[in-house]
Amino acid sequence: MQSRRRFLATSVAAPAVLAAKGSYPWAEVEKMIARGDVKGKLTRQDLPTPALLLDLDAFEFNVNKMVGYVKGKGRAIRPHGKTHKCPEIAKRLIQAGAVGACAAKLSEAEVFAQHGVRGILVTTAVVGPYKIERAVRLAKLAPDTIFCVDNIKNATDMNEAAKAAKVKLNIAIDLFVSGRTGITPGEPAVRLAEAMQGLSSLKFTTIQSYAGNASHVMGFEARNKFSREVMARAVETRQMINKKGIECTHLTGGSTGTYNIDTEIDGITELQPGSFLFMDVDYNRIGGKDGAFYGDFKNSLTVYTTVVSKPTDELAIVDGGLKAFSTDKPFPPRHKTEEGITYAFGGDEHGKLTFAKSAKALNVGDKAEFVIPHCDPSVNLYDKIFCLRGDNVEAIWRVAARGMSQ
Repeated sequence: MQSRRRFLATSVAAPAVLAAKGSYPWAEVEKMIARGDVKGKLTRQDLPTPALLLDLDAFEFNVNKMVGYVKGKGRAIRPHGKTHKCPEIAKRLIQAGAVGACAAKLSEAEVFAQHGVRGILVTTAVVGPYKIERAVRLAKLAPDTIFCVDNIKNATDMNEAAKAAKVKLNIAIDLFVSGRTGITPGEPAVRLAEAMQGLSSLKFTTIQSYAGNASHVMGFEARNKFSREVMARAVETRQMINKKGIECTHLTGGSTGTYNIDTEIDGITELQPGSFLFMDVDYNRIGGKDGAFYGDFKNSLTVYTTVVSKPTDELAIVDGGLKAFSTDKPFPPRHKTEEGITYAFGGDEHGKLTFAKSAKALNVGDKAEFVIPHCDPSVNLYDKIFCLRGDNVEAIWRVAARGMSQ
């Protein structure tokens, strides 16, 4: 079994690269960052903090492993864009073999489509005249976009708008399997599918069964049992719809925590995981097949901070606080490489570091890098991701869909 300490050591290792040219005046660094002209010029030490960093070697490992695994099991993969909100990442995933990108909200999907991403599945229902009007406009730009419904009134409203605009909308029925949105699996979902057959401007092809409540069940065996039970209801629903003579070709769902479970379930055609790209403390805690630490994918995303105060020998203050990390989990960020450094939130702008006897204490001006508690809401705090090979900054990717929650 691989220990967490050993995993941390191996996951952060990077191949040797040419050192960047050295330090620049801040005015010049600022211009480079604004232009994106950073490759071969800046290192992590040049970056303003707090900064969101992406280890490209770890990121590419994660992409290749997940896409290769899912495709090797004969399934498609449409990774969830709510995790990264970054068109550049969505495009790289498609280049690696993904069939498209999921988007949690309509506004997120609009940003992806405007940047040339196709094969978008909007996983939240589009409700109300204003949003339906935008959905129709999105379908004109990206005709293969899929929209979810769980209610015949909403489906009828979308049909009328699509008919008036002379477009056809691709539709997925969203199942209630995670305690959030969706229609009850079984007969209620079948009745909705039957009712939509009379809506000529909608094309139903897909069931969405995203069991987010399965993804973080602690312990692999417990998670395996839970996901199989939940997804069995979706598989059965798809079979029931097909028996009615209504063609339902796709069943999409699955997550980072269940990727190696759901790919073994007959009837699931597509997975939509997201966090595997980055990983976080939350996912590391759920346990994998080989032990209590879930290390199937590497921690590629971190927040880089600077020690700005040293009140005592045992306490250091960094410039990353509540505004630098997600705060929806009951546990704090974790230092990237040193288990003896403990982080605690110290307010909006600050974090408090304490040191075990085995850990090297940090001084003012020193840097500290942390694995984030929860990747999705943490990414949404930043405008850009600094992409590194080793210590060298190779690119800057915009979090173009940041704040797109409509």
